[in-house]
Amino acid sequence: MTKWVLLSASILLVLAGTPLAAGTAAQSAPSLEDYGRRFDELRSGRGPAGETLGESERLARMFDLLWEYQLHLEPNEATQFGYPGLDDRWHDLSEEALARHKAMLPRILATADSIQRARLGAQEQVDYDLLRSTLRDQIDGSRFPSEYLAIGPLDGLQQDVPQILAWMPTATPADYDNILARLRGIPTLIDQTIALLRKGMRAGVTPPRITMRDVPDQVASLMPRDLDKADLLLPFRKYPAGFPDAERRRLMEDSARVYRGEVVPSLRKLHRFLVEVYIPGCRQTVGMRDLPDGEAWYAYEVRHHTTTDLTPREIHEIGLREVARIRKEMDSLIARTSFKGTYPEFLTYLKTNPNFYFKRPEDLVRAYRDLAKRVDPELMKLFGHLPRQTYGVVPIPAYAGKSQTSAYYEPGSPEAGRPGYYYVNTYDLKSRPTWEMVALTLHEAVPGHHLQAALTQELRIPSWRKYQLNTAFLEGWALYAESLGDEMGLYEDPYAKFGQLSYEMWRAVRLVVDTGIHSMGWSREQAIAYCKENAIRADHDIVVEVDRYLVWPGQALAYKIGQMKIRALRTYAEQQLGPAFDLRAFHDEVLDHGIVPLGVLETNIRSWVETRRLEAAGKQSLAPGQ
Repeated sequence: MTKWVLLSASILLVLAGTPLAAGTAAQSAPSLEDYGRRFDELRSGRGPAGETLGESERLARMFDLLWEYQLHLEPNEATQFGYPGLDDRWHDLSEEALARHKAMLPRILATADSIQRARLGAQEQVDYDLLRSTLRDQIDGSRFPSEYLAIGPLDGLQQDVPQILAWMPTATPADYDNILARLRGIPTLIDQTIALLRKGMRAGVTPPRITMRDVPDQVASLMPRDLDKADLLLPFRKYPAGFPDAERRRLMEDSARVYRGEVVPSLRKLHRFLVEVYIPGCRQTVGMRDLPDGEAWYAYEVRHHTTTDLTPREIHEIGLREVARIRKEMDSLIARTSFKGTYPEFLTYLKTNPNFYFKRPEDLVRAYRDLAKRVDPELMKLFGHLPRQTYGVVPIPAYAGKSQTSAYYEPGSPEAGRPGYYYVNTYDLKSRPTWEMVALTLHEAVPGHHLQAALTQELRIPSWRKYQLNTAFLEGWALYAESLGDEMGLYEDPYAKFGQLSYEMWRAVRLVVDTGIHSMGWSREQAIAYCKENAIRADHDIVVEVDRYLVWPGQALAYKIGQMKIRALRTYAEQQLGPAFDLRAFHDEVLDHGIVPLGVLETNIRSWVETRRLEAAGKQSLAPGQ
């Protein structure tokens, strides 16, 4: 799973608004109407000085303007991506800002529509088509009030705020003043979040109550009595060499005063609201179809996350077929081991044998790091292009472990000089078996999320395309990457191979469960029971994962749908090219165009296959003796 701040990095964000100023520098930030006038000016076909612009120039200027607009809408993302100048503020979640942004979307699309596609170059046309499809998708989604779901067990300010503060630059006193400004902005951010949650309650749009059980504890963990244990003050506990002593004392005093006097009271207010008002007022139903306009909302989420026109029913049936197919592979693999017993007994053996589990969190993290280094040198066998950016393996923060999945990846930033990070969960070690480690590492680190994200950041494509959140491509690639352990010689241990099949089974089960919950009226208990019957996961993991599907409808569908498309395209290429098929070149082709919808990926691969086929035929005709 790729975990982005606010779980979104698409070009335009429904949750975004005008930047929420936390310091005086924000007063000079462009207003939404300023951006509106600049989009209108582009639509006229003339530049600031009245000069006539060609279509390629208009498109390039629109991409630049959109990127600037996005970063001003989402200062959190500007910090995450390493773009300076916006580190003293949070995003604005006020109702007014949200409404203005939603009204802006058709205005931006009209500017895009005014550009004459036929006058663009081939690559420009691809970028243009992706821009328009992204804008249309955002407009389609803006009818649904996703902003009312501003906090949950896997996202929300209680997780985003400490992460953003930890990412902020800390080289100069001005950098620390930006962090201090953001601390001062937390009470307003909390007030805006509470206002959205209240409006959601009145509209009947809340998360299922059961999923919110750990959120108060997540908020409480941000306000320990001991300042030395406060995650929000972590930046103020370390300074670069040569930092002025007077500035250090000032910042430590000011941050402690703001934290005690402003931040903690606002967090207590949020905690009290969640416990006394919001959670008791959350719905007891679990399916998205139970929300206002819920069936249409879920249909949109399915299209959005899979980038296909598949219906929930069609995906449900695909899931059932995949569960049956993978189960047969599992049975065949068990027969090749020395284990004597039934399938349920084998699962019990995997879950209970202490040899499959670590006793200390640090040993688990160390083993993941060792495994990652085993994978790295194998990559040259499968890829012609490898990224320069490095990655690290670290534990998931303690405050989030209980409600988080087994692992996730957070992209790095070349601009900020920050590597990618593969986060592994050390909570409840008896639910973290060693036989899942290979598949998990291939998915989250390399050749999965890190390799794909780092390569995308190096491409010569518009900046907004580098950070799109296209789940079907991103997660489809990462799930496909798990299967590459066969080519890398990492599944010689049958238990590790069974772990890979168990993860593929888990993604197939998701197709059944997610659609069952949100489209067919399944209960949470029914979903948990189906997972226990078909998936090889600890009970705690199953509960956490099912609750994830409850709060992220449709997202979990993208993994298997994307993986099946990539695997089908590989099979097509192998069949069409025969001996001329080059796996390294195929993988490069999949990744060299950036993050694209599955339909665009298929077009790219079919065009590549045809080009390779013609090249192979030409070489054969020129061979001696022909």
